[in-house]
Amino acid sequence: MSLRFDGKVAIVTGAGGGLGRTYALELAKRGCKVVVNDLGGDAHGTSASTSMADKVVSEIQAAGGQAVANYDSVEFGDKIVNTAINNFGRIDIVINNAGILRDITLLKMTDLDWDLIFKVHMKGAYSVTKAAWPYMKKQNYGRVIVTSSNAAIYGNFGQTNYSAAKSGLIGFCKSLAEEGAKYNILVNTLVPTAVSRLTKLIIPESILKGLKPEHVTPLVVYLCHETFTESGKVYEAAAGWYGELKYYRSFGKVMKNATAEDIRNNWSEITDMKNAKHFEKQVEHMMELSEIIGKIEKSDGTGDNNNDHSIGQNKFPSEIKSSIFFEEISDGLKQDPSVVKNIKAIILYIITDGKQEIGKFTLDFKNTPPSVYEGDVKNGEKANATVTVSDEVFFQVATGMINPQKAFMDGKLKVKGNLMLLQKLQGILNKKMKSKL
Repeated sequence: MSLRFDGKVAIVTGAGGGLGRTYALELAKRGCKVVVNDLGGDAHGTSASTSMADKVVSEIQAAGGQAVANYDSVEFGDKIVNTAINNFGRIDIVINNAGILRDITLLKMTDLDWDLIFKVHMKGAYSVTKAAWPYMKKQNYGRVIVTSSNAAIYGNFGQTNYSAAKSGLIGFCKSLAEEGAKYNILVNTLVPTAVSRLTKLIIPESILKGLKPEHVTPLVVYLCHETFTESGKVYEAAAGWYGELKYYRSFGKVMKNATAEDIRNNWSEITDMKNAKHFEKQVEHMMELSEIIGKIEKSDGTGDNNNDHSIGQNKFPSEIKSSIFFEEISDGLKQDPSVVKNIKAIILYIITDGKQEIGKFTLDFKNTPPSVYEGDVKNGEKANATVTVSDEVFFQVATGMINPQKAFMDGKLKVKGNLMLLQKLQGILNKKMKSKL
């Protein structure tokens, strides 16, 4: 089945040429109503013209699609969004594509060179997205794309201003994705490489031939579609290749009261990327740090390599995101078993990938001492409550991203047995999570 956008409205900034033009044309072809925004300036952010946006609108209309032009600078996002609302009555998709270059080395760079880059890339994305946000929140739906660059990932000579702004957009996306989750507003970052007004200035002609904007467009279309469910991610597209970018942290080395000399002497282990780890959410990172701090305070401080110890290592399956919460509960019980003294019961969690079971965790608060372990209920006993939930939904409930009662009412969290036990447990979890984070 083809991906259609009937009834949806999109804003594409910088849509007068290059990537933005192909996004606008393809979305319109698939039934989307499009606001074609372009200031009509050159790659350095100077001059202005209405002709570029008008031309793309004409192309869309000639093909039977619906589009209107907008000529405002992206720093005036409210004006661009008003164009969508006044003409089409809603806004569903924002593709922050507009950009400029002012390449120059740091010593020769002026404040204007720095400020213009940030005004267009960072403030532009902020301004347009913020103006669209209330409409998306009200309708409980939205798709936002911000455009980063290889310069943000790898750096590039003479582009400290551009690299900094494009790096900032990745952080902007990841944090905004957290804010939008409960409103079904998904925010993702695109790292494209293609022929445009910008890349013509910095990429050799021999390479440009294979970097058609049309190669990037299929990824953007899918990211904007209602069936796409990921958020806060970074995706790359170039020359027919598509992929996802993630940050990985080295396994590292734990050393209590380390000196600069200790850092120097253990540098190879500190930077060894074997067993490197990726964190999807900041809360995962903070929970691991909390675990490390708690365990290192009990250690003898000799600074042994944590490859030989349990510090920072999960005893539950690392491929299941929810594992970290069960381990956190387990560690908490060892420190203070009395926190669950009022729950004389066994709760079984069945974790799925959304379709099939991928793990089970048992919370045994009935027996002494209370315990948390992977697997089914032991010793022939039966669970007083059984919860079936996807790994992602459990993670969102545990981090406070979604309300557990709403997840239950929506059928995302299914319970057999004593529902009141879960309400008691949730109160304990909320208190514990707040103290940890």
